[in-house]
Amino acid sequence: MQLLTQDLRNKLLANGRQQLPLRGTDGEIDFMPVVKLFTPDAGATWLLTEIDPDDPDIAFGLCDLGLGCPELGSVSLSELSALRGRLGLPVERDRHFRANKPLSAYASDAQRLGRIGG
Repeated sequence: MQLLTQDLRNKLLANGRQQLPLRGTDGEIDFMPVVKLFTPDAGATWLLTEIDPDDPDIAFGLCDLGLGCPELGSVSLSELSALRGRLGLPVERDRHFRANKPLSAYASDAQRLGRIGG
């Protein structure tokens, strides 16, 4: 399964284009996550909201490497595509994920729980 469908990639890029002129200001947009990626055999999860239109390999979102300290940040999509867990399984997309709150709410919950919740 490919990590991102063309529709998801288009949504992430559209969010990135909207965010670009607002980066570093009080007007930054708190998007709802577009996609959830995870390692089925390593406990890592990513909730992505946007792709940098200037560098379409870089996505932004909530990153949880399974170490108890999820954080907001950027991630390389090509690195995620190449990543394998303990059993050699690749990163997968949660096809059933539907965001129900903005990224800041997921980040707040994850800080409290020490992980991205279900």
